[in-house]
Amino acid sequence: MLLGLDLGTGSCKALLMDPEGRVLGQASRPYPVVSPHPGWAETDPQEWWQAVGAAALEAVGHRGAEVQALGLSGQMHGVVLSRADGTPLRNAILWADRRSGEKLLFYRLLEPELLRRLGNPITTGMAGASLLWLRDHELAYWQADWALQPKDWLRLRLTGTVAAEPSDASATLLYDLEANGWSGELVERLGLRPEVLAPLQPSGSVAGELGVEAARHLGLRSGIPVAAGAGDTAAAMLGSGLLRPGAVQLSVGSGAQIVAPATRLQIDPTLRTHLYRAAVPGRWYSMAAMQNAGLVLEWVRNLLGLSWEQAYAEAFSVGAGCEGLSFLPYLNGERTPHLDPKARGAWAGLGLSHTRAHLMRAAFEGVAYAIRQGMEALESAGTVIPELRLAGGGTLDPRWRQLLADVLGKRLLAAEAEAASAKGAALLGGLALGLYPDAESLVSLNQEAREVAEPSSTLYEESYRRFGRLYLELKGWEPGS
Repeated sequence: MLLGLDLGTGSCKALLMDPEGRVLGQASRPYPVVSPHPGWAETDPQEWWQAVGAAALEAVGHRGAEVQALGLSGQMHGVVLSRADGTPLRNAILWADRRSGEKLLFYRLLEPELLRRLGNPITTGMAGASLLWLRDHELAYWQADWALQPKDWLRLRLTGTVAAEPSDASATLLYDLEANGWSGELVERLGLRPEVLAPLQPSGSVAGELGVEAARHLGLRSGIPVAAGAGDTAAAMLGSGLLRPGAVQLSVGSGAQIVAPATRLQIDPTLRTHLYRAAVPGRWYSMAAMQNAGLVLEWVRNLLGLSWEQAYAEAFSVGAGCEGLSFLPYLNGERTPHLDPKARGAWAGLGLSHTRAHLMRAAFEGVAYAIRQGMEALESAGTVIPELRLAGGGTLDPRWRQLLADVLGKRLLAAEAEAASAKGAALLGGLALGLYPDAESLVSLNQEAREVAEPSSTLYEESYRRFGRLYLELKGWEPGS
């Protein structure tokens, strides 16, 4: 049996599976994200440790002696400062943290070619930017033996050995995608400490053996191999069989992401989209990351005093285009394609004939338009998107799925994958153990995707063009501009 541990932002998941991909047990445990100051996002790594132990014990049950290998996945971009033995020196700084905004200037002063090789937009929350802030504000930066990504810190605690791997490292703004390793030149130019970056090894390789204390904590045998693991998106791609070019996935959660596997390095020349290493050697994935999806729909629903049943019923009683009402969903800034942390939301075009049903419908349409803008940014960078696999698509309301298909102009397939990141982590444990010949053999462990929506309307085009103009007209509206 294989165990996968996924260290998410607000909770961890543990998943026990057999080598054929059948899930035998799973559990999750929450932990807090704290914000000591506006715009900060942190978690005490000891909270992770306690939650991981509890989740693993529940998922494994009485089968601990049967687990042959362990794999990890985790939230990306964050940074944990620790001693050599894994003792954290402060709370982990997470991907949602915005304190490093002023430090982005250090990046923008660098040569364009050096930035291009990072393959990613320069944004807050990335480990490189957070380390610049820590360097200038906290003694812990200078005391640390390691600056690790969250799941790499967890592995250090589990095994006593330190390592990093490409899928997480490539999302730090410290990694040279063309050289396939830490960018020593960039680290030197930024004035950061290269010795705190852990040595790199493949995601599906053995990074250490489970220690005695850690084994007791998880309810497992000591000495079993622990894989290097992967960032959560790369692990989820593996767990859902998303490995081959042409299979592009749309995830709609609090935010929305469009993820496209690639077999060659193709950096977006505009750096509006992301490019990361996959969990498989010689593979990459490009990504559009939109910050406002379910988070915004939930906010609007609460604002209007609707249940979800009412929200769907009322919103979809209104016709396409929402009778001239538009909604910008940027309540949390925006990444792809605008790279605008100051972007704000708005309803525009309100008239006396509009009701709360129109307000809710406009929110659904606005989120769909924002996703389309991200998709078009990917396409303009060279990604071919013939259709979209909708992660968890079978659980989305059919009316919402149809609106997405119509706005995006793409056929939608449901790609059902239970706890995909944790499953991908477990599969990496299997690869490290040698249970599978290669990553390609894992595709057959996943169910075939099925069609859930076909585009059937072009009624949204004028409304979509109006949406694009509205962002430009309101840009700079935020306080202090």
